[in-house]
Amino acid sequence: MKADPDKCIACKRCFPYCPMGRIQSFRRHERIPGRFYIQIDQEACTDCGLCLRAAICPVNALYQQQEQWPREVRGILSNPLIEFKGSQVPGRGTEEMKTNDVKGTFMPGEVGVGVELGRPGIGAYFRDVEIVAMALMGANIGYVMAEENPVTHFMENKNIGKLRDDVLGEKATSAIIEGKCKLEKLPEAIKALEEAAKRVDTVFTVEVITKVTPEGEVPTKAILEKLGIFYSINTKNNLGLGEPSFKFYPDRN
Repeated sequence: MKADPDKCIACKRCFPYCPMGRIQSFRRHERIPGRFYIQIDQEACTDCGLCLRAAICPVNALYQQQEQWPREVRGILSNPLIEFKGSQVPGRGTEEMKTNDVKGTFMPGEVGVGVELGRPGIGAYFRDVEIVAMALMGANIGYVMAEENPVTHFMENKNIGKLRDDVLGEKATSAIIEGKCKLEKLPEAIKALEEAAKRVDTVFTVEVITKVTPEGEVPTKAILEKLGIFYSINTKNNLGLGEPSFKFYPDRN
């Protein structure tokens, strides 16, 4: 994201809309006497486009140029309106972790493990994403990466969670690693993530997704309590998606 120095009047109206905080600085215009404009820190900017979509600039000085690889990965992960051609999915993750009722991605006995790195004001560099991805894959828990996830497409070696070297210096407002493993391997996955948390320069949250049993029990609840992990139970019930509910237990009505 950039501001046209010939249009910008440094009114600062766009400042509150930047999720990365104050990443702008003032510059004196070289050709227009008395004119100041803002310059956006390109290293800190994640190309989310929020300031532009807010349509707050009175002189239309903000613009987002067509970025080339690897810079373009910032917008792919940070701007929800950009669809990544590799996965044909807009935004940071996939629908699979939110539509299990109709997709059947996480079967009984399996657990989806998602890791969301970064938050507004902090963001996440892909070098930190790689640390977490390699920790999960190196834990030997049979973790399987979600193929449709944009982060998976940026990997040089999915078997070990290694990202391409040319994206490691890029940054996103947040990035999501998605995958699954057997339910009994969840404690080992959590342990690997706890160790990875000590080595990353950002924050992350962990999502665990599983199918509730016919008796209404949450299979991950006892595991997380035994580990002393704070959790918040949320449900996703998908209706009206044009697809029938997935038959997790075909022998039951």
